[in-house]
Amino acid sequence: MSKPLLEEQFSGVVELGIKLERVGGLTVWEAQPVLRHQKAVFRIQQSIRPVSEEGDCGCFQYADLSILFPDGSEKRPDISIFCCEPDEEDESVSMLPEAVIEIISKGYEAKDFEVGVPFYLAQGVKDVITLDPRSNEVHLFRRNSTSQHLSPVEIVLECGCVCTV
Repeated sequence: MSKPLLEEQFSGVVELGIKLERVGGLTVWEAQPVLRHQKAVFRIQQSIRPVSEEGDCGCFQYADLSILFPDGSEKRPDISIFCCEPDEEDESVSMLPEAVIEIISKGYEAKDFEVGVPFYLAQGVKDVITLDPRSNEVHLFRRNSTSQHLSPVEIVLECGCVCTV
């Protein structure tokens, strides 16, 4: 599909209540988030802060930000955390986030676990966190480890930020 046609496809679906992403050449769609999902995003965003004032990370966080990854994939994590504020304001951000947090939507578990987690880790994201707001299960994925928790849990990210999920 040509780039202009793909951009037209992406811009038109927002009006229909659909969220589109491109992952490794695969177009993945999801319905726009429901209230439970949005409440979880807001609550987590409010908790993100540096572990200490002496840290190097600014803990800039954005919800549903379009990110262009090094392999050309474009995803919109529920929450993206950066140490420095990205430069791009009118196009997809090309800076790699330090961490991403995905809220698991009912019916889209495979998209977030089977596609999202391995993708983010392969791209170099240091911390990938998933929250299922119906079961309160939290998973923290790192390159060499995985842990499971019950929400609410405070997680110290590798970049020097902390959040409560």
